[in-house]
Amino acid sequence: MPIIEEVVEQLKIMPQHLQCQVLEYARSLAKAKIQGTPGQKLLHFAGLIPLNDLQLMQTAIEQDCELVDIDEW
Repeated sequence: MPIIEEVVEQLKIMPQHLQCQVLEYARSLAKAKIQGTPGQKLLHFAGLIPLNDLQLMQTAIEQDCELVDIDEW
């Protein structure tokens, strides 16, 4: 089922006050400014980090990530 049709079906079974919230949210999304840089514009950076640096980063991530310092908080 296409998304629009599914949203309409859900709206039909919602109370009016929730329908109004959905409408307000949809309007705010329509006005939202798209931020960020498309990946296509970043492709010229591909391959610029030396392999040795990438290996150092990977090692640091593997050693230090997912560690919890209970006394830190």
